[in-house]
Amino acid sequence: MKLLRASQIFSQGGIAAWPICLGYMPIGLAFGVLAQKAGLSPLQVALMSIFVFAGSSQFIAVSMLSAGASFAAIVATTFMVNLRHMLMSSSLAAILGRQNRWKLSLFAYGVTDESFAVNYTRLSAGDWGLDRSLVVNHTANLTWLVSTVAGVYFGHLIPAHALGIDYALFAMFICLLIFQLKDRIAILTAIIAGLLAVVLSLFIPGNAYIVLASMLAAGIGVVLKRRLVPGGT
Repeated sequence: MKLLRASQIFSQGGIAAWPICLGYMPIGLAFGVLAQKAGLSPLQVALMSIFVFAGSSQFIAVSMLSAGASFAAIVATTFMVNLRHMLMSSSLAAILGRQNRWKLSLFAYGVTDESFAVNYTRLSAGDWGLDRSLVVNHTANLTWLVSTVAGVYFGHLIPAHALGIDYALFAMFICLLIFQLKDRIAILTAIIAGLLAVVLSLFIPGNAYIVLASMLAAGIGVVLKRRLVPGGT
């Protein structure tokens, strides 16, 4: 019975993770090509995908390495780009705060924008758990690792702009956003976040405007929910 339950956890988590994996494969291949051109070996790419596991940060780090940026500049930039993880972790902590600490640590390692969107939607609905969330995170992690290393070896065989690869990342985020638009407050919050991000990008350099827009929109969303939805928290 325990074995059957484990198989169900892996199958359900894998099914939930497959849209993320489909998005990670072309993006990972593209990163592998870029990293190889920057002089990174397959082992170095694999280690970066294991210890960093953050697509946007890895792309930025490789680009900065190619430009001859200093170690401190790369670390500082990566830190700023990944500040959004504080927002995602805070949201997840409210749901998973009393779970096994070892599992939580393993889960925290695998949190990305995409896995957060998939897991948070299901965890909020109450029909999901930490074990299946772990499967989602690390199925995506393994896919990213394999794809980035494969990109070093085989990415050059894929013609530039072929198969809609350039659009894969945007399509994946649009899909994940749609899954979270469960009511009018969520839709309005998403619109506010988008508008704020566009406006703030005109005044704030780098990617910090994304974090600020998300925090402001989330705060506005909470206020709207409390005022417009009876019993909303």
